[in-house]
Amino acid sequence: MSEYTQKDNRDASVGMVEKKLHSIAEPPHEMVLECGERLGPITLAYETYGTLNSKKTNAVLILHALSGDAHVAGYHSEEDQKPGWWDSMVGPRKGIDTDKYFIICSNIIGSCMGSTGPCTLNPKTVMPYGLEFPVVTIGDMVKAQKALVDSLGIKQLLAAVGGSVGGMQVLEWCVRYPGMVAAAIPLATTTRHSALAIAFNEVARQAIMSDPNWNNGDYYFGPRPETGLAVARMIGHVTYLSDESMRLKFGRRLQDKSDFSFNFNPEFQVESYLRHQGKRFVERFDANAFLYITKAGDYFDLAEQHGEGSMVEAFSKIAARFLIISFTSDWLYPTYQSREMVKAIKKTGRDVSFLEIEAEWGHDAFLIPNPRLSGIIGGFLNRVFNETTR
Repeated sequence: MSEYTQKDNRDASVGMVEKKLHSIAEPPHEMVLECGERLGPITLAYETYGTLNSKKTNAVLILHALSGDAHVAGYHSEEDQKPGWWDSMVGPRKGIDTDKYFIICSNIIGSCMGSTGPCTLNPKTVMPYGLEFPVVTIGDMVKAQKALVDSLGIKQLLAAVGGSVGGMQVLEWCVRYPGMVAAAIPLATTTRHSALAIAFNEVARQAIMSDPNWNNGDYYFGPRPETGLAVARMIGHVTYLSDESMRLKFGRRLQDKSDFSFNFNPEFQVESYLRHQGKRFVERFDANAFLYITKAGDYFDLAEQHGEGSMVEAFSKIAARFLIISFTSDWLYPTYQSREMVKAIKKTGRDVSFLEIEAEWGHDAFLIPNPRLSGIIGGFLNRVFNETTR
């Protein structure tokens, strides 16, 4: 997901936090992946905020989106200019209140933000995995997260919360481990990618793989496919916005010009913005990780994988109560996809609430500070906590 500048208000933040590492699947007990391959050892990078209560009943698991990481809130150092990616939602007296809940977020496997992925060292070769890294699924990511949660001695999560690809992980958690999740809050997500979403992901992947520096994924000791990854990010970023947000933010305004220059340099503000986003992304993300995570998103199909093609059958496995949230201007995962989830859950007789929020910022709206969204999530978590801890 794209990043938006948030007010640097350290007084309202969880403060200084640290990234932790946890190892699982040590040989000969490697994790068996859905592709049939075995992976291990696996390192999971994660962060926690707040305090786990004595009965371990206040744990909230946050699942991040494609380019996210475990750093949800707070600061890693005094020099940090920006807090974690959902600092507006997670913290003292915020929607996900760190004075009340114990929050966990781990970086997904296949990523490049501390957890095992294509850019980490393959213990068999002591070289970066590259394309030797096995293709992982949303289910594999969740399986690794469960091992982390188990290691913390938590038998049941109060809630699983996440947007976009993180929302897919929320759904997978609820169906795969129904007894472990009391409540679920999937935001701006879907049970499976549409042809349109798959198409955008494939165009982005082709941008990376067409870069001459990609070298079939073996670029870690030479020039990196920076142009391809930047273009992939630009493509993805367009899908995260909306026509309205782009009209309001950019329109057809020129960047530091009063007239056309009649060449192919960036002239429109939107062109400069997208190139800037691409450049920033290259500085912090790995091209192969982008390939693996987008492929995992494309493979995800809750009904096929857990319900023999039936969404109702898949959701019949859940025990959690649901709060499903969509946004009016999200055309990547439009509201009708959330309504399909709600309809299927209602047919199972399970508890589900639904909210469509009026927002002009497109798919990324769930990341934008929004007092209404924070209040709704906070109220839902408070009710679940009070009812489950009576």
